[in-house]
Amino acid sequence: MTENWIAPSILSADFARLGEEVDNVLTAGADVVHFDVMDNHFVPNLTIGPLVCDALRKHGVTAPIDVHLMIEPVDRIIPDFAKAGASIITFHPEASVHIDRTLQLIKDNGCKCGLVFNPGTPLHHLDYVMDKLDMILLMSVNPGFGGQSFLPSALDKLRQVRQKIDESGFDIRLEIDGGVKVDNIREIKEAGADTFVAGSAIFGKSDYKEIIDNMRAEIAKAG
Repeated sequence: MTENWIAPSILSADFARLGEEVDNVLTAGADVVHFDVMDNHFVPNLTIGPLVCDALRKHGVTAPIDVHLMIEPVDRIIPDFAKAGASIITFHPEASVHIDRTLQLIKDNGCKCGLVFNPGTPLHHLDYVMDKLDMILLMSVNPGFGGQSFLPSALDKLRQVRQKIDESGFDIRLEIDGGVKVDNIREIKEAGADTFVAGSAIFGKSDYKEIIDNMRAEIAKAG
């Protein structure tokens, strides 16, 4: 059975103390560092690039770094993130002219790869690439900013993707990102997710361990 991962999004961390923030959240029990890359073009915000990923690795972060590219085009920057220490790189099908080629590019650079689906993006992009994927990320908010509310329609989409993964027989993680909190993580787990991105729900609290422990307790209750 796939282990459940808690993946704090550093988009909500204190950037003046980023290395310390990442250390603290990993010590508190997080599994993965989620890295939101926005270009002020594909999404209406501008965030961080490979230099920050490289800086975290040089700081001593050894946990997996899960890089979500909200940029267009994506191919140019993939080798830079791989070299900077990314473990997993996901991108949006709308941002690639050749999805299969982009997935292969990520693999060729030594990283795991995945596709990201916005709330309004149909799932047919999965039809011919399930054998290439390590992760499928569903956005439960429209991307661009942290702190948004979870869109309930994501639950049905999670169930559909969970069924696709189970029927495929491939070992693919199912990640959810957007508005994930202690009070809804159980139903998100029950809908099929195994990787939970949370930004302000974790970094907005004073005790990271308490919030992560509470999330795990809710996940454990899932039927």
